Amino acid sequence: MMEKILSRSIRVICLGGMALGMQAAYAQEAQPQSMQRVEVTGSRIRAVDLETSQPVQVMTQEQIQKSGLVTVGDILNNLSSAGAPDFSKGGSLVSNRENGGQYINLRNLGSNRLLVLVDGKRWTQTVDGYTDLSTIPSSMVERMEVLKDGASAVYGSDAIAGVVNIILKKKMEGGQLSVYEGANQKHGDAKAKDFSLTYGASNDKASLMFGLSHTEQGVVWANSRDITSTSYGPAHATAALGTGPWGRIAGVSASGGADTSVINQVLNHTGTYDGVGTGSNSRDPNSYHKYTGAAADKFNSTSQMMFNMPNRLDTIFTKGVVNLRDDLRFTTTAMFSQRTAEATVAGYPLNSTSQSTYPVYVDKDSYFNPYGNQVAGAGKGQDLYFWRRTIEVPRNTESENRTLHIDAGFEGEFAVRGLPWNWDVNYNHSAVTGSTLSTGNLNLVNLKKALGPSFMNASGVVQCGTAAKPVSLTECVPFNILGGPSASSQAALNYVMSTGQATYGSTVNSATANIGGELYTLPAGPLSFAAGYEHRSVSGYDRPGQFEQSGYSTDLAGNPTSGKYNVKEAYAELRIPVLAKQFLAEKLVFDLATRHSDYSNFGSTNNSKVSFEYKPVKDLLTRGTWAQGFRAPYVGDTFGGGQQSFDTYLDPCDTKYGSAAKDPAVAARCAAAGVPANFRQLTQTGTALTNPGGAQGAYPFQAGAGNANLQPETAYTRTVGFVYSPSWLPGFSGSLDWYRININNRITSVSATYVANQCYVAGVNTFCGSIKRDPITGEITSLARGNANLGKMETEGLDLSLDYRFPRSKYGQFTIHNETSYVDSFKIKSTDTSDWQEYAGEYFYNRVKSNTQLNWTLGNWGATWGVRYYSPTKDQCWDTDIECSNPGMKASWGTDVNKIGSVMYHDLNVSYKTSWNGKIMAGINNLFDKQPRIVYQAGAQSSSSSVDPDQSLGRFFYVRYNQSF
Repeated sequence: MMEKILSRSIRVICLGGMALGMQAAYAQEAQPQSMQRVEVTGSRIRAVDLETSQPVQVMTQEQIQKSGLVTVGDILNNLSSAGAPDFSKGGSLVSNRENGGQYINLRNLGSNRLLVLVDGKRWTQTVDGYTDLSTIPSSMVERMEVLKDGASAVYGSDAIAGVVNIILKKKMEGGQLSVYEGANQKHGDAKAKDFSLTYGASNDKASLMFGLSHTEQGVVWANSRDITSTSYGPAHATAALGTGPWGRIAGVSASGGADTSVINQVLNHTGTYDGVGTGSNSRDPNSYHKYTGAAADKFNSTSQMMFNMPNRLDTIFTKGVVNLRDDLRFTTTAMFSQRTAEATVAGYPLNSTSQSTYPVYVDKDSYFNPYGNQVAGAGKGQDLYFWRRTIEVPRNTESENRTLHIDAGFEGEFAVRGLPWNWDVNYNHSAVTGSTLSTGNLNLVNLKKALGPSFMNASGVVQCGTAAKPVSLTECVPFNILGGPSASSQAALNYVMSTGQATYGSTVNSATANIGGELYTLPAGPLSFAAGYEHRSVSGYDRPGQFEQSGYSTDLAGNPTSGKYNVKEAYAELRIPVLAKQFLAEKLVFDLATRHSDYSNFGSTNNSKVSFEYKPVKDLLTRGTWAQGFRAPYVGDTFGGGQQSFDTYLDPCDTKYGSAAKDPAVAARCAAAGVPANFRQLTQTGTALTNPGGAQGAYPFQAGAGNANLQPETAYTRTVGFVYSPSWLPGFSGSLDWYRININNRITSVSATYVANQCYVAGVNTFCGSIKRDPITGEITSLARGNANLGKMETEGLDLSLDYRFPRSKYGQFTIHNETSYVDSFKIKSTDTSDWQEYAGEYFYNRVKSNTQLNWTLGNWGATWGVRYYSPTKDQCWDTDIECSNPGMKASWGTDVNKIGSVMYHDLNVSYKTSWNGKIMAGINNLFDKQPRIVYQAGAQSSSSSVDPDQSLGRFFYVRYNQSF
């Protein structure tokens, strides 16, 4: 019966299950007595006519499987309307709790400005307001609906960029087993596995469905490919080398810093920046040479890093419906997911002031000090400032994320004056809890003892303390830190290394009540109404381990986060049919909605929406929306404790790569701040910057502190579009929608580069107070960046959808589908008084993204050819005369632009249905093995190299088998 209703109600041209963006699928399936009235994502009013005033794109389970992707996050991030993910799968340097998850960044407006629903109910979020889509198993999904329009009036906070509504399977008879495996062709990495088992049974009284799933995505190491094995590619292999694994020494200045005026040496060693080799005798002053920043004395930290991080997801799911009466049902859903993820980066780039509040030096009485009392003579020794990367123990973080969702409710129908009404009451609980375990950082308390006084005892063993006051080897193990990896002992490493721990969690509890129905039957159709109430409580916490909070570890010191708030909301929606079946007015309908929200942490807000549908003739639908939106500050925004961060940034005052080198106004601001005229930004190795992508600083900055005075963002969304389904061309349909989204009072966590650019490039003085510089060298020694209401954001563009089902022939059925997004403008205003900065056309902000699928079926055979297109973009130049197509051209980072050409990926999927209710699918993504490109903007996003880790790495093969029983 459902198939008959669908064929009557929806004129949708499908390609492999992909429905038109102009059409919306069901958000909730009604029972037989109300099958023809359904709720469409973006509206709470149930209606028979599924044509809507808002653009909704739908992807079915069949289309999901044909994509060759196994996670919900990967699938949605390939939409043409999706921007670069906020948290990349290659962001191994990122230390926040979102790392390892997957988030969709619709229209590049930020993943926390997108509302994610599961079966129409809010899904859990992190303490910073991000929804991890990797916690939702793709095997349990019936379809995904993407509303590309503002919807705060209907759903409340976060629905600024749009809404993703993930519809889980409702019921099934019998079971299905699905097995998937895939990997990159050349290197055999990025191995992906997916296994799911679902089973369901039902009768006229009840239905129950149960599911299990297991998904894995394998690691890709940066050193597995030449193009990713260094920070900036093979052409600049030594450009971003970091602190080396061989002891480098200097004197200790009066202020506790490095005094290189007399001693500035590094240990002699074999090997080069690969870290392989043997160090000389570190006690001998003649075993050292002058440190000049030579590549051989540094280290390629990328060689120890993950390029793509692995993760695993295990899920158990159950869903049930009990028919209490013909017009009353009890529904419930329960799902538990556990995701584990891992990130590995290079050993710690240690130096004496890695924690400025707890400096550690090589003591003048250490046995291993080449300038100490035991070498230079009693009373002639001196403490040494040191640098040394502990590559023997790469830093590794394992995270375990557990998501629990339970909802239960009653729903039913009734009639008033013969007109249909529906109601529901629900309680929803969504919670995420997690823990992290990190290794590879150092215990500074133990390190200070290990580098403190030591001597060689009568047994020829170096021991802590002095001959007069020895310290037992069970209490302290001396560390020959200057001797490099070849001189390390496992006992010493075990003693100085530290294990870090943290726990975090976030909970959303909500009680909702909704009612809707037809008030009157007007000449143009039913006057429909919906209203509801919601009470939602949100709480979250993030608790670093006590030792990490203390600052006695090289793990970045952080303060705990804990907070909660409540919100009470009420909404109402009215659908008004004005004209129907008139001359040049086949249909005219208006939809009005408003929502009042009362938050315990900042107050109340009201948001409304007006939309229309107008069909002058049957073949043409025009539609439009004006909507207010808002995003409330989340737990981390308001209550975040903040933590230290060794940021990668480009100082605009650098006289070679910074804007000061080309812009006199920037140079003047830098000079006014006391920056020397010949200033060069220094890397962690103490050498001048050698690339335009910036470098990780030697000083920890303060990041992510909460702001109790934050107010919600406000937004205005406007859309106008049309849908054309010509009767003279059966099988064709197309839609074109214009959108413009304005966000005010923007809540943002700013980067170090952003803060510095706003101060010196944009000349916004409010940012300058967050920066402190060394009065002698000019180096930035302190920078605070947190959350604030800063300025505005605006984007404008077009979405195009085209479908055509060719007439069936003896060669089979062919259909073609295209979704294209064009961004005309994407700009940000950092404060109310600063200038707009345009980003459209720069890397991560493609002007055009397009997905096309050509589908073919013949009998039991089927095939899909897909094409993914990304338009040309602007990237940073390496230098004004190196990899620089447009020197002098202005961009968000300053001047000088290198234009990068377009990219096109081809995907192929072939399937066969067997006679025993099975289906075999095999495919190749990136069929023509398009290789990744070097993009310097990508290298600034905390990934291991300047290759976008969220694009194809090469040809990927996969196979899937489904068996119904």
